[in-house]
Amino acid sequence: MPHKKKKKSHHDQHETFLQGRLDVARSGIGYVVIADKSGDVLVRNNDFNTALHGDLVKVKLTKSNGISGRKEGKISSIIERKQVEFSGIMQIAKNTAFFIPASEKMQQDFYIPHENLHGAKDGDKVIAKFIEWNKKERNPVGEITAILKDEDANEMAMQQIIIENGFSIQFPHAVLKEAEKIKNVISHKEIKDRKDCRELLTFTIDPADAKDFDDAISIHRNENGHLEIGVHIADVSHYIEPGHAMDTEGYARATSVYLPDRVDPMLPEKISNELCSLRPNEDKLTFSVIFEINKKAQIKKYWIGKTVIHSNHRFTYEEVQDIIDQKNGLHVDEILELNDLAQQLRKERFANGAINFSSQEIRFKLDEHAKPVAVIIKENKEAHQLIEEFMLLANRSVATYVSEKKVNKKPIPFPYRIHDTPDEQKLLPFMAFARKFGYSFDISTPEKMAESYNKMLHAIKGKPEQHVLEQLGIRTMAKAVYTPENIGHYGLGFENYCHFTSPIRRYPDILAHRVIQSLLEKKPMIDADMDEKCRHCSERERAAMDAERAANKYKQVEFMQQYLGENFEAVISGVASFGIFAETIDHKCEGMISMSGLNDYDDFSYLQNEYCIIGKRSGKTFRIGDKVNIKVIAANLDKRQLDYEWLPGDTEKLAKIPPATKKPKKERDGKNKKRK
Repeated sequence: MPHKKKKKSHHDQHETFLQGRLDVARSGIGYVVIADKSGDVLVRNNDFNTALHGDLVKVKLTKSNGISGRKEGKISSIIERKQVEFSGIMQIAKNTAFFIPASEKMQQDFYIPHENLHGAKDGDKVIAKFIEWNKKERNPVGEITAILKDEDANEMAMQQIIIENGFSIQFPHAVLKEAEKIKNVISHKEIKDRKDCRELLTFTIDPADAKDFDDAISIHRNENGHLEIGVHIADVSHYIEPGHAMDTEGYARATSVYLPDRVDPMLPEKISNELCSLRPNEDKLTFSVIFEINKKAQIKKYWIGKTVIHSNHRFTYEEVQDIIDQKNGLHVDEILELNDLAQQLRKERFANGAINFSSQEIRFKLDEHAKPVAVIIKENKEAHQLIEEFMLLANRSVATYVSEKKVNKKPIPFPYRIHDTPDEQKLLPFMAFARKFGYSFDISTPEKMAESYNKMLHAIKGKPEQHVLEQLGIRTMAKAVYTPENIGHYGLGFENYCHFTSPIRRYPDILAHRVIQSLLEKKPMIDADMDEKCRHCSERERAAMDAERAANKYKQVEFMQQYLGENFEAVISGVASFGIFAETIDHKCEGMISMSGLNDYDDFSYLQNEYCIIGKRSGKTFRIGDKVNIKVIAANLDKRQLDYEWLPGDTEKLAKIPPATKKPKKERDGKNKKRK
């Protein structure tokens, strides 16, 4: 569980300490990134004090230039290790064995004692676990936990992505042992203590390849003609005791990580896929919100509490969408009624200030060796919206319930999911850019601003500027986070919101369940560490997103390897001082056209406020959303990088600059990465 909260800084007469995460550059120099954005602290590699890349550290300032803002320091202590497992290669001599990390940011080799090799040989690609680092020793001590096969490049790549982002690829023995001890039997006493919903028509709706079903919907018509809709969520907190091995590991991970070919789960499979998965034709323990709703989708009342359910059927999204489209199939009447209510809830949500941002997501169709053979664009259809709206309703309702409770006139510590209003520094240049296309914004109130966004998003549908304004609009938005400070969720237009509906894969949902149950029992849980827990869960969520993006990028590169030298139509997805990012229309695979390549045709420069690149001689512009023709010229799996070459069209009178006047191509310096 989390350490006690540490102050961000401490001042006395002689020393200043700051807290942040160590970011190690390729050169070996480190920068401690301070959380309050007061300025990074430069740290020389001999002053790391056993800290590794990504570690949360305390740094002592040794030099601070008030004029330039340049700060230097030495790491005084390590508060939290970002990761303890690493991928790399074994290097074994006659009497010594060292593990060489694959990551360029890992500057330190690990000493591996003979008894910790576990069969690893010289040259093997392995996973090593950090054990300890005595300050008196030159190298940390490690242990080999897995030996990877050379031919399984995908397995190595996916495992490396997981551990690079601070997640473990396997559960500790104590966690697995604890999970296996739990019996898959529900006692009569447990059923008696819960609301029995087993006679209600209940079903799950999930992706075709899902194994962890953490939510189900029930539907029943009351005598007054109103519908009783139950949102039933797997009662994970029933099986996981605070402070026990599974709880500690679940908190450390804080989220499941979803990669193209696997899930790295937050909890062991015994919990996620068996005990808590709401599989059909099995009695399951759930935590539920049951709504009484009329035909106009008005909530007359709702009930929150522990339940037991029995799912009648497991639907896929595709099956439910067919029933909605064809108006025929299993439980058709109930599904159509649920869909009608969901669409009314959705319409009301947008009318009340929710922002209708949408972006295309892709997934890969993989063969038996996990190689991508096709790219599939995910569509947000009514079947998805049906589940989405009822989950949003449940999350909103339980957050509202908690927000109304007080102890000694103080709010209950609770992991609210909040989303702040847009950052003005990002919003103002975006508004100025949108105005060039005839779209204006009213920012007098957050509600008016959301209304302006939605008007613009509706007006640009199908127009040339749609892509650029959608993408730039999303970038003006703040990031949603977990916090006990409830300021509402701007993007959804909700005063109160939390995550309650996915406790199998999100630790904040488990925290929410525990707080809510304590209130139902009239024994409010006052968690003094809630703020730290929320920060940790938010950080782990960002790390999981980084891992998922990296894995998707790996699959994009792997997929495009078969098209080296071929030409495609693409859309510009980003511009920067070092080049253009373009996404193929057919495959949605993003690569980069370097500025040095563009300068073969003209002297191009980046205009930041215009979100474009322009040629000085020709006036040729490249802007987000523009269509371009590209050739695939490189696909580097190790760097997860695609390189494209721009192909001028027939109408573009641009010839290559003769060799004598061609500008020298600059070496890439690692900055040419997709902007986050």
